[in-house]
Amino acid sequence: MSSSCRFRSARVAAFNRLLGLALVGASVSIAPPAARAQVAIVLNSRDATVSLIDQKTYTETARIDVGKEPHHLYLKPDGKSLIVANAVSNDLHFLDPRTGQLQRRMRNVDDPYQIGFSPDNRWFVSVALRLDRVDLYRYDGREITESKRITVPKAPSHVWFSADSRFAFVTLQDSDEVAAIDLERQELAWTIKVGKQPAGIIVTPDDKLLLVGIMGEDYVEAIDWRARKTVARIRTDKGAHNFRGLGDGRHVFVSNRVANTVSRIDMKTLTVVETFAVPGGPDCMEVTADQRELWVTSRFRRQVSVIDLGTRKLVREIPVGRSPHGIYFHSRAPLL
Repeated sequence: MSSSCRFRSARVAAFNRLLGLALVGASVSIAPPAARAQVAIVLNSRDATVSLIDQKTYTETARIDVGKEPHHLYLKPDGKSLIVANAVSNDLHFLDPRTGQLQRRMRNVDDPYQIGFSPDNRWFVSVALRLDRVDLYRYDGREITESKRITVPKAPSHVWFSADSRFAFVTLQDSDEVAAIDLERQELAWTIKVGKQPAGIIVTPDDKLLLVGIMGEDYVEAIDWRARKTVARIRTDKGAHNFRGLGDGRHVFVSNRVANTVSRIDMKTLTVVETFAVPGGPDCMEVTADQRELWVTSRFRRQVSVIDLGTRKLVREIPVGRSPHGIYFHSRAPLL
């Protein structure tokens, strides 16, 4: 896509009887498929927009409107849509994951701060941070339908799943806990106390440990979730926040939002391998398919910071909108 390409949108209303979806079509002036550039999709939370970035030229090629406070995003199981969760406007926008083209809008989803599909693709989970709720939706391969609203302690934030899809694990920022939601029974199964302001969470590839970014302190807490016991506190840096795997099944990055650094953790030894500088309040991260670059949203600097993973140096600063948060490549390294 050349830098002269412009995004042109036209709204087309339609009605979906089962979900009450408002369909929004969008046309984009783009190059033919053979010449199409790889696109990075970045959510600008305070601007209610999405930036589309050409990965080859490191330039923003378009900016499109979505709902208020888009924070996180997730690829649908069929790979045909990227869901953008808009927490304040209470809706979801569906984008083409390859081009960023707007596909449709789903209304009446309360406060979708963080979202995700269970590994078996039967459940869609929406974490409502300001409402102290975790909302469960059934997914049949085509439609998302509301199933159960579960009240949890204060400020549910990030979510990850057990490998067997039995549990959704949710961090509770204001009560310093992690909750396990039993998806089959649709109920809160248990909570466990952790450090101050838990944020990002993942399950290690062997499904044995939860890794939790302790944003109010300077470490990642490793929890044996079956025994409900902390087994390690991995010292990273101030404001340990969110995770992104390198894609090798062993190493994971954690953004340290207060210290302006990113640490790489060995998930087998539970040790920090290295820590390097990333400016502007590093938050969400994405890794290129060749594992050569780490792209990081700099939450406080209106930019995406690109790190060369060979040198661990900042090589690009790409201007975007205010408070950039979620980021996605369609061609990317595995999540862990």
